[in-house]
Formats: sequence, C-alpha cells, structure tokens
Amino acid sequence: MSLKSDLHRHVASLRRYALVLTRDAVAADDLVQETLVKAIAKADTFHTGTDLRPWLFRIMHNTHISELRRARTRSDAGMDLPDPIARECQHTELELKQVLGALDQLPEAQRKPIILIALREMSYAEAARALDVPLGTFMSRLGRGREALRKIVQGVGAGKLAVLKRKEGGE
Repeated sequence: MSLKSDLHRHVASLRRYALVLTRDAVAADDLVQETLVKAIAKADTFHTGTDLRPWLFRIMHNTHISELRRARTRSDAGMDLPDPIARECQHTELELKQVLGALDQLPEAQRKPIILIALREMSYAEAARALDVPLGTFMSRLGRGREALRKIVQGVGAGKLAVLKRKEGGE
C-alpha cells in the first residue's frame, strides 16, 4: 500500500482531532485539507514501516500552531492601524476640535477650572483646593470660563472674547 492510498484511512480521525483543535467545522475541514496537502508534498520524508497516524497528527498540530501564530501576527499588526473615521463620528470629532481650540483661547484662570471639572472630573471643592483659591473665586472663574467658551463655540468671535478678557482683567 502506498502512502497516498493509506491517507484515506486516517481522514476521519484527523477531522475529529481538527474539530477539537479549531472548534469550528469549516476551519476543521480546512485544517484537514492543509494537513493532507502537506503530507502528500512531504511524502518522501515519511519513513516506510513507521506508523503513519502520529506523523499525520504531528503535521496537523504544527499546521494549526503555525496558523494561530499567523492570525495573531495579523491581528497585532492591525492593532497599530487607526480605525477609519465613520461619517457620523466626523461631526463629533470636528466639534471636539472646535471646543479644544476655543478652550485654548481662554485665559488660564478660566481654562484651568473647566479642565479640572470637565476633563479630570474633580468636584468643585477638590478643584478649588488644587488651584489654591477660595471656592467662591473658583465658581466665579468657572462660570465666566464656561460662558466665554460657549460664546467662542457659538461663533461670537475672538473680537468679543478680547473685550471679555479685558473686562475680567485677564482672569
């Protein structure tokens, strides 16, 4: 009996093992097919008189491990790529850029309270302590900063913001 004709006797057990390895019928069939292709291609390395079954199972196991490594490498490489921006996200991203740009235009005394509350999620008392100002002063700066931010985002413009800054003494 030749190696190629003897392979048929082991297909059912190879498929059962492939199902255990992959836990997916389609993937198991693919793994069996790949194993048989490799076995036929490397038939000259099989030593006549030795048991064919362990040799086939070793080929299958190594093929499965190689495929897992390839899949992991592909997924790791894909993790470095940025996700494409969906159209519905573009509007949100644009708004975020506008708000961050407007935040940069605020005087530091107004910008810091907004950042501590909105981005760092501090309580008013914690933020006032972090800035080393009385709570009332903190609340006043926060209120003025929020109002100025709203006006910038709504398009009041930099000219009126400059007037606001002068009125507040640069706070």
